[in-house]
Amino acid sequence: MSRLFFKPVYFLLTAGALFLGPMEAAARSDSQSKRESLAAKTKRKKKKTVAQKAKPVGKEASGGIPKIHATSAILVDAQSGRVLHSVNPDQERAVASTQKIMTALLVAEGGGLEKTVRIEASDTWAEPSKLDIKAGEVYRRGDLLRILLVKSMNDVARALARDNAGSVEAFAKKMNAKAAQLGMSSSHFVNPNGLPAEGQHSSARDMAKIAAAAYKIRAIREIVCLKELQWQHPNGKISEFHNTNRVLSSLKACNGMKTGYTQAAGFCLVSSASAGGKDVISVVLGDAKEFVWNDSHRLLEWGLGTDAQTARTP
Repeated sequence: MSRLFFKPVYFLLTAGALFLGPMEAAARSDSQSKRESLAAKTKRKKKKTVAQKAKPVGKEASGGIPKIHATSAILVDAQSGRVLHSVNPDQERAVASTQKIMTALLVAEGGGLEKTVRIEASDTWAEPSKLDIKAGEVYRRGDLLRILLVKSMNDVARALARDNAGSVEAFAKKMNAKAAQLGMSSSHFVNPNGLPAEGQHSSARDMAKIAAAAYKIRAIREIVCLKELQWQHPNGKISEFHNTNRVLSSLKACNGMKTGYTQAAGFCLVSSASAGGKDVISVVLGDAKEFVWNDSHRLLEWGLGTDAQTARTP
């Protein structure tokens, strides 16, 4: 339709030039040339803009290291502990449910995962993410550990802590003792689930240390790699829960570990991956919801190299 519209206009301008004086005709011709030149420049500018948008902006920092958005982060070799990359790694901050890795480590080291745990009323005092366990119910300890790491239930964390140490307060002392043993100099724990508490904090470097310790325990590795699990309630009902770690689906080499979020902590993720004989752990803290998964994905992939998309070791 545009061609049919512009042809009559062009004809009138050309015909009109026959009745104008030479100077007016020349001015009109010059004006048309300027319009054509401007149109050509605009076309070239649009092409340049399209080309720039096609190229990822800010995907990598200097040296090919992925550019991330998290306030604090670290990438380490899971076997040696060597730091591969870091951003504010020693900043003390809330780490939300990622500290359940510490809870899981102490429970797994305590053993007896085939034994049972009887729920007490105090175990249920937790919000907002909970399994809604009830006082008097009995569960296998290993099953509680599985649901803790896959779906991050806060009441389950209290139950396991009380079962392990006698009380949540006594368990917190065990958490801090373990942190000292592992050289976690920027951490202090108050509860087993990561809910906000005065004086509770850790850091990306410290969380990498606890994650590396947990990564060496087969029982934990076999749980954190699960994308979903089925849970049987005391009344016989079966529920299916999906792992909150989206990197398990986006990166083939990813094999764990734990997500976390509170308003104070922001979005957090401790993740691990294995490929080509390499094992790496990424800790991303204080991130935004739209970036936390890609930031972790890119760090793991960069740490492993080209094998990340083609190999996976549970």
